[in-house]
Amino acid sequence: MTLKIGIIGGTGLEKTNFLENVREITVDTPYGQPSDVLIEGTVGSVSCVILPRHGRRHQFSPTNVNYRANMWALMKSGVNIIIACTASGSLREEIAPGHFVVLDSFIDRTTKREQTFYDGQPGHPSGVAHVPMHPVFNQKLREVIMETCEELNITHHKRGTAVCIEGPRFSSRAESEMFRLWGGDIVNMTICPEAVLAKELGIPYVSTALATDYDCWREGDHVSVELVLKTLADNASSATKLFMRAIEKVAKMDWSDEIKEAKAVARFSIMGIVEEEVPHLL
Repeated sequence: MTLKIGIIGGTGLEKTNFLENVREITVDTPYGQPSDVLIEGTVGSVSCVILPRHGRRHQFSPTNVNYRANMWALMKSGVNIIIACTASGSLREEIAPGHFVVLDSFIDRTTKREQTFYDGQPGHPSGVAHVPMHPVFNQKLREVIMETCEELNITHHKRGTAVCIEGPRFSSRAESEMFRLWGGDIVNMTICPEAVLAKELGIPYVSTALATDYDCWREGDHVSVELVLKTLADNASSATKLFMRAIEKVAKMDWSDEIKEAKAVARFSIMGIVEEEVPHLL
């Protein structure tokens, strides 16, 4: 099996300068256009595809990102592993701005997004998908990210629950305090439905959050675009090193079983499946 790694970069984490042999590819999908062209290249000997989640000019808000087109385009380009990074606000004192969090679950507070490929529309695959969302992320990929953080001395947290809000506004203090009571560790605007769609496609997926601020639950603290961008700029180098080293490690491992299992989980989650419409799961 030929490995091809998809990389989804969020706000301030869309750099492509660590790729070699770069070319742009345009992919059409049944769900419309993805956020941008796909940037294809290599890291060492492994083929990679980068997709900036919000577009290279950051032209799409979290609500208006075409998540289905993004994920379908990556699948159509041959991607069979996805590594994502996302900017987030911290809901915990111990998760300081600049820390990375290897996410292990989420709470979905979004209300305006298409959540499934199986929506009954013409040209879309038939059936209804009831994918299990525990575990959300591929554990083997999570372990690679954690090991890489340790090797690079990057401060990180080995688990974290993301509260995904609709945005694009930031949380009120009452909301931020409520998310803490719910058990949230970071607040984010993009993990859903991205993680769900990866499940439906049968693609092993991992997402690492970079804490940019303390949201607004701490007395005297607040979140702003200026603060977010400063933290991202200060940590962009660490994020790039993390991606590069993790990709190199992933490339040396056998992912056949993980990919096969992910496809099986997706396939057997669909009621009314028409196999001819989902060749990527066979």
